[in-house]
Amino acid sequence: MARRPLAPCPPGNMAARIGILGGSFNPAHEGHRHISLMALKSLGLDEVWWLVSPKNPLKSAAELAGFDERLRRARAVAAHPRIRVSDLERDFPSAYTVDVLTRLRRRWPRNRFVWLMGADNLAQFHLWRRWQDILASVPVAVFDRPDYSYAPLWAKAAIACSASRVRGKARHRLAMCNPPAWAFFHGRRNRLSSTAIRRGRA
Repeated sequence: MARRPLAPCPPGNMAARIGILGGSFNPAHEGHRHISLMALKSLGLDEVWWLVSPKNPLKSAAELAGFDERLRRARAVAAHPRIRVSDLERDFPSAYTVDVLTRLRRRWPRNRFVWLMGADNLAQFHLWRRWQDILASVPVAVFDRPDYSYAPLWAKAAIACSASRVRGKARHRLAMCNPPAWAFFHGRRNRLSSTAIRRGRA
């Protein structure tokens, strides 16, 4: 499959503001696209990159569809000129978010990266490998999900890093904040989930 290279955008010496939505995309769905469009608008991003992971350290490999199948569906669902789907992680030795972010920042040092996640992931963020280092490396934007509007704000990671939370209108400048910095965005919620889609197929 032909690879679409990722390059800094806009070109030149200007720093691009890039949202990173990582995960297994098993499968990709309109909920992923919904969060990406919210991020583009709310954070003033130049682009959102979907990084399709070959594996998920927190999930069973038996649950995963083939990598190329997940990649194809993600590209079909994204369908937006400022959402780019990449198989970049295929060549990475580690699928852990903290290691992926380290490589991205080394490869594109001028870019301002923001990690994007749904509120359901904030609830389990403390289980991620070196999650404190993730917060220390890039700003993190958390987006409302059905049934997860408020409970994740009392999760272990959210409480531990409450002093780093950006609130009010300042949230829209999150991409330019020096980490640690994270913000929670309420808004219209999309009920689709990869888990529900897989169960429906079963």
